[in-house]
Amino acid sequence: MNNPEATNQALSILRQGHPFQWYFIPLFAFVVYIYIGEIEKKNWKQIAAGLALYATHWFFEILNALIQHWSGHALWTVPTGTSFLLLVGVGWELSMMFAVAGLIFSKLLPADPALKILGINNRIVFALGNAAFFSIFEIFLARTPAFVWVYPWWGSLPVFITVYIPFFLMANFAHDWKPRVQRLVIGSLFAVDALAMILFAGILGWI
Repeated sequence: MNNPEATNQALSILRQGHPFQWYFIPLFAFVVYIYIGEIEKKNWKQIAAGLALYATHWFFEILNALIQHWSGHALWTVPTGTSFLLLVGVGWELSMMFAVAGLIFSKLLPADPALKILGINNRIVFALGNAAFFSIFEIFLARTPAFVWVYPWWGSLPVFITVYIPFFLMANFAHDWKPRVQRLVIGSLFAVDALAMILFAGILGWI
């Protein structure tokens, strides 16, 4: 059974100005400050990891919003507690967190990308560990009114497998790509996200 109240509440504040809070601005400033600091240090690998995860995050959020359009309900929604709802399942605060998550967690990666832990490549091990951490934390979020798993079958395990593992695999492997590959793949994914937003949000008004 789905949760139409959460969906309707989220849609009622979708890209509306009335939930705005002033912390919207310093939160964005902090994210910009973090990236400028990494640019000054020429930490291009960490920057690539951060941008790769963020582009993937937007791809999944657009897909979730399209699911809402096609079926009537998204898999997850943010019905309250945000200063600005970007899409049905993501508010400004969550999006800013994902903007730096890949960068932050890439700092935990071993220097050797070929190192194995228990016979498994460390990039995969760390992706699984980070995904598990985020999935478990999302259990707490889903117990608040600010974040809703709309369907009873959608929970931490599906989130772990279908959302957070791809997020961190993308970030961890992007960290080690050659600069040309980083620019090509990450840039292409951001371009897909931008075109999808222009088409589905701007032109068609679906999301």
